[in-house]
Amino acid sequence: MQNQANTSAVAVTSAVRGISSMATRQLLTELIAGFERQSGLFVQMESVGGVDAAKRVQAGEAFDVVVLASDAIDKLIASNHIAADSKVDLVRSSVAVAVRAGAAHPDISSEAAVRAAVLAAQSLSYSTGPSGVALAKLFERWGIAETIKDRIVQAPPGVPVGTLVARGDVELGFQQLSELISLQGIDLLGGLPLEIQIITTFSAGVCTGSDKADTVRALLAYLNATEATPVKIAQGMEPA
Repeated sequence: MQNQANTSAVAVTSAVRGISSMATRQLLTELIAGFERQSGLFVQMESVGGVDAAKRVQAGEAFDVVVLASDAIDKLIASNHIAADSKVDLVRSSVAVAVRAGAAHPDISSEAAVRAAVLAAQSLSYSTGPSGVALAKLFERWGIAETIKDRIVQAPPGVPVGTLVARGDVELGFQQLSELISLQGIDLLGGLPLEIQIITTFSAGVCTGSDKADTVRALLAYLNATEATPVKIAQGMEPA
Protein backbone atom coordinates (compact mmCIF):
# COMPACT_ATOMS: atom_id res chain seq x y z
CA MET A 1 0.00 0.00 0.00
CA GLN A 2 2.89 2.31 0.92
CA ASN A 3 4.59 1.55 -2.40
CA GLN A 4 1.43 2.50 -4.33
CA ALA A 5 1.20 5.79 -2.43
CA ASN A 6 4.85 6.55 -3.13
CA THR A 7 4.39 5.76 -6.81
CA SER A 8 1.41 8.10 -7.02
CA ALA A 9 3.34 10.88 -5.30
CA VAL A 10 6.24 10.49 -7.73
CA ALA A 11 3.84 10.52 -10.70
CA VAL A 12 2.19 13.76 -9.56
CA THR A 13 5.53 15.40 -8.79
CA SER A 14 6.98 14.49 -12.18
CA ALA A 15 3.84 15.31 -14.15
CA VAL A 16 3.87 17.91 -16.88
CA ARG A 17 1.69 20.80 -15.67
CA GLY A 18 -0.29 22.77 -18.21
CA ILE A 19 -3.06 25.31 -18.53
CA SER A 20 -5.47 25.91 -21.39
CA SER A 21 -8.61 27.83 -22.27
CA MET A 22 -11.98 26.09 -22.03
CA ALA A 23 -12.34 25.88 -25.81
CA THR A 24 -9.77 23.06 -26.04
CA ARG A 25 -10.65 21.28 -22.79
CA GLN A 26 -12.43 18.24 -24.23
CA LEU A 27 -9.94 17.90 -27.08
CA LEU A 28 -6.94 17.97 -24.75
CA THR A 29 -8.55 15.56 -22.29
CA GLU A 30 -8.93 12.95 -25.00
CA LEU A 31 -5.57 13.47 -26.71
CA ILE A 32 -3.59 13.67 -23.48
CA ALA A 33 -5.07 10.37 -22.34
CA GLY A 34 -3.67 8.81 -25.50
CA PHE A 35 -0.28 10.43 -24.96
CA GLU A 36 -0.13 9.11 -21.40
CA ARG A 37 -0.98 5.58 -22.53
CA GLN A 38 1.65 5.68 -25.26
CA SER A 39 4.44 7.36 -23.32
CA GLY A 40 3.86 6.32 -19.72
CA LEU A 41 4.24 10.00 -18.78
CA PHE A 42 1.75 12.09 -16.83
CA VAL A 43 0.13 15.41 -17.77
CA GLN A 44 -1.98 17.60 -15.47
CA MET A 45 -3.90 20.04 -17.69
CA GLU A 46 -6.11 22.67 -16.11
CA SER A 47 -8.71 24.40 -18.28
CA VAL A 48 -10.03 27.84 -17.30
CA GLY A 49 -11.14 31.00 -19.04
CA GLY A 50 -8.49 32.06 -21.54
CA VAL A 51 -8.12 35.55 -20.05
CA ASP A 52 -7.54 34.11 -16.59
CA ALA A 53 -5.11 31.50 -17.93
CA ALA A 54 -2.95 34.16 -19.58
CA LYS A 55 -2.98 36.30 -16.41
CA ARG A 56 -1.80 33.37 -14.30
CA VAL A 57 1.08 32.62 -16.66
CA GLN A 58 2.05 36.30 -16.75
CA ALA A 59 1.94 36.42 -12.96
CA GLY A 60 4.65 33.78 -12.84
CA GLU A 61 2.65 30.68 -11.86
CA ALA A 62 4.69 27.60 -12.69
CA PHE A 63 3.52 25.73 -15.79
CA ASP A 64 5.29 23.58 -18.35
CA VAL A 65 2.91 24.05 -21.28
CA VAL A 66 0.22 26.56 -22.25
CA VAL A 67 -2.55 26.14 -24.84
CA LEU A 68 -4.38 29.36 -25.76
CA ALA A 69 -5.51 31.42 -28.72
CA SER A 70 -2.57 32.10 -31.02
CA ASP A 71 -2.43 35.83 -30.29
CA ALA A 72 -2.35 35.13 -26.53
CA ILE A 73 0.57 32.75 -27.04
CA ASP A 74 2.35 35.46 -29.07
CA LYS A 75 1.96 37.90 -26.16
CA LEU A 76 3.39 35.34 -23.74
CA ILE A 77 6.33 34.83 -26.10
CA ALA A 78 6.88 38.59 -26.24
CA SER A 79 6.92 38.74 -22.42
CA ASN A 80 9.37 35.80 -22.30
CA HIS A 81 6.98 33.41 -20.58
CA ILE A 82 6.97 30.99 -23.53
CA ALA A 83 9.94 29.90 -25.64
CA ALA A 84 9.62 31.52 -29.06
CA ASP A 85 10.83 28.44 -30.97
CA SER A 86 8.30 26.17 -29.27
CA LYS A 87 5.04 27.61 -30.58
CA VAL A 88 2.87 25.05 -32.37
CA ASP A 89 -0.50 25.80 -34.00
CA LEU A 90 -2.86 22.98 -33.04
CA VAL A 91 -6.40 23.64 -34.25
CA ARG A 92 -8.69 26.13 -35.93
CA SER A 93 -12.02 26.65 -34.20
CA SER A 94 -15.20 28.27 -35.53
CA VAL A 95 -18.12 29.94 -33.75
CA ALA A 96 -21.56 28.36 -33.56
CA VAL A 97 -24.95 29.55 -32.33
CA ALA A 98 -27.22 27.81 -29.83
CA VAL A 99 -30.66 28.15 -28.26
CA ARG A 100 -32.22 26.28 -25.35
CA ALA A 101 -33.39 22.78 -26.24
CA GLY A 102 -36.90 22.92 -27.66
CA ALA A 103 -36.88 26.69 -28.26
CA ALA A 104 -37.69 28.24 -31.63
CA HIS A 105 -34.86 28.11 -34.14
CA PRO A 106 -34.16 31.51 -35.70
CA ASP A 107 -32.71 31.67 -39.20
CA ILE A 108 -28.91 32.11 -39.21
CA SER A 109 -28.30 31.23 -42.86
CA SER A 110 -26.95 34.65 -43.85
CA GLU A 111 -25.40 37.74 -42.33
CA ALA A 112 -28.71 39.59 -42.57
CA ALA A 113 -30.52 36.69 -40.90
CA VAL A 114 -28.07 36.58 -37.98
CA ARG A 115 -28.39 40.34 -37.51
CA ALA A 116 -32.18 40.00 -37.44
CA ALA A 117 -31.95 37.10 -34.95
CA VAL A 118 -29.70 39.13 -32.65
CA LEU A 119 -32.08 42.11 -32.77
CA ALA A 120 -35.07 39.84 -32.05
CA ALA A 121 -33.46 38.08 -29.08
CA GLN A 122 -34.47 39.23 -25.62
CA SER A 123 -31.04 38.21 -24.30
CA LEU A 124 -27.79 36.91 -25.74
CA SER A 125 -24.34 35.90 -24.60
CA TYR A 126 -20.83 35.37 -25.92
CA SER A 127 -17.49 34.50 -24.37
CA THR A 128 -14.78 36.77 -22.98
CA GLY A 129 -12.29 35.21 -25.41
CA PRO A 130 -11.26 36.16 -28.97
CA SER A 131 -14.60 35.17 -30.48
CA GLY A 132 -16.45 37.44 -28.06
CA VAL A 133 -14.20 40.37 -28.93
CA ALA A 134 -14.84 39.75 -32.63
CA LEU A 135 -18.61 39.53 -32.09
CA ALA A 136 -18.64 42.83 -30.20
CA LYS A 137 -16.87 44.45 -33.17
CA LEU A 138 -19.37 42.85 -35.55
CA PHE A 139 -22.31 44.30 -33.59
CA GLU A 140 -20.64 47.70 -33.74
CA ARG A 141 -20.17 47.38 -37.50
CA TRP A 142 -23.83 46.50 -37.84
CA GLY A 143 -24.74 49.61 -35.87
CA ILE A 144 -26.69 47.69 -33.21
CA ALA A 145 -24.25 47.66 -30.28
CA GLU A 146 -26.11 50.37 -28.36
CA THR A 147 -29.50 48.81 -29.09
CA ILE A 148 -28.59 45.41 -27.65
CA LYS A 149 -26.07 46.33 -24.93
CA ASP A 150 -28.56 45.89 -22.09
CA ARG A 151 -29.58 42.45 -23.39
CA ILE A 152 -26.05 41.03 -23.33
CA VAL A 153 -25.25 38.62 -20.50
CA GLN A 154 -21.49 38.23 -20.27
CA ALA A 155 -20.50 34.68 -19.42
CA PRO A 156 -17.95 34.69 -16.57
CA PRO A 157 -14.49 33.37 -17.56
CA GLY A 158 -14.52 29.58 -17.52
CA VAL A 159 -18.33 29.33 -17.67
CA PRO A 160 -19.53 28.05 -21.06
CA VAL A 161 -22.07 30.25 -22.81
CA GLY A 162 -24.00 27.07 -23.55
CA THR A 163 -24.57 26.56 -19.83
CA LEU A 164 -26.36 29.90 -19.65
CA VAL A 165 -28.42 28.94 -22.70
CA ALA A 166 -29.29 25.50 -21.31
CA ARG A 167 -30.66 26.86 -18.06
CA GLY A 168 -32.64 29.60 -19.79
CA ASP A 169 -30.56 32.56 -18.63
CA VAL A 170 -30.06 33.69 -22.22
CA GLU A 171 -32.04 33.16 -25.41
CA LEU A 172 -29.22 33.15 -27.96
CA GLY A 173 -25.65 31.99 -27.34
CA PHE A 174 -22.49 32.37 -29.44
CA GLN A 175 -19.37 30.35 -28.67
CA GLN A 176 -16.71 28.07 -30.09
CA LEU A 177 -18.38 24.99 -31.58
CA SER A 178 -16.02 22.82 -29.52
CA GLU A 179 -17.55 24.19 -26.30
CA LEU A 180 -21.14 23.64 -27.46
CA ILE A 181 -20.94 20.38 -29.37
CA SER A 182 -21.35 17.97 -26.44
CA LEU A 183 -23.41 20.14 -24.09
CA GLN A 184 -26.81 18.90 -22.98
CA GLY A 185 -29.90 21.12 -22.86
CA ILE A 186 -29.23 23.15 -25.99
CA ASP A 187 -30.05 22.99 -29.69
CA LEU A 188 -27.18 23.84 -32.01
CA LEU A 189 -28.34 26.04 -34.87
CA GLY A 190 -25.04 25.61 -36.68
CA GLY A 191 -22.01 27.73 -37.42
CA LEU A 192 -22.07 31.38 -38.38
CA PRO A 193 -22.38 31.94 -42.15
CA LEU A 194 -19.06 32.17 -43.97
CA GLU A 195 -19.20 35.91 -44.53
CA ILE A 196 -19.12 36.58 -40.79
CA GLN A 197 -17.59 33.36 -39.44
CA ILE A 198 -14.99 33.89 -36.72
CA ILE A 199 -12.06 31.49 -36.78
CA THR A 200 -9.68 31.26 -33.84
CA THR A 201 -6.39 29.38 -34.07
CA PHE A 202 -5.35 27.72 -30.82
CA SER A 203 -1.65 27.22 -30.27
CA ALA A 204 0.65 25.77 -27.64
CA GLY A 205 4.10 26.53 -26.32
CA VAL A 206 6.71 25.46 -23.79
CA CYS A 207 7.07 27.70 -20.74
CA THR A 208 10.52 29.21 -20.44
CA GLY A 209 10.89 28.15 -16.80
CA SER A 210 9.99 24.50 -17.42
CA ASP A 211 12.46 21.74 -16.58
CA LYS A 212 10.41 19.31 -18.68
CA ALA A 213 10.83 20.98 -22.08
CA ASP A 214 11.72 17.75 -23.89
CA THR A 215 8.62 16.00 -22.56
CA VAL A 216 6.43 18.97 -23.50
CA ARG A 217 7.83 19.00 -27.03
CA ALA A 218 7.03 15.28 -27.31
CA LEU A 219 3.49 16.04 -26.12
CA LEU A 220 3.06 18.83 -28.67
CA ALA A 221 4.29 16.53 -31.44
CA TYR A 222 1.66 13.98 -30.37
CA LEU A 223 -1.07 16.63 -30.31
CA ASN A 224 -0.15 17.68 -33.85
CA ALA A 225 0.31 14.22 -35.34
CA THR A 226 -1.88 13.14 -38.25
CA GLU A 227 -3.45 10.52 -35.98
CA ALA A 228 -4.93 13.32 -33.87
CA THR A 229 -6.97 14.70 -36.78
CA PRO A 230 -10.11 12.54 -36.29
CA VAL A 231 -10.29 13.59 -32.63
CA LYS A 232 -10.00 17.27 -33.59
CA ILE A 233 -12.78 16.94 -36.13
CA ALA A 234 -15.01 15.03 -33.69
CA GLN A 235 -14.58 17.91 -31.24
CA GLY A 236 -15.76 20.47 -33.80
CA MET A 237 -12.31 21.72 -34.82
CA GLU A 238 -9.91 21.23 -37.70
CA PRO A 239 -6.12 20.86 -37.75
CA ALA A 240 -4.32 24.18 -37.97
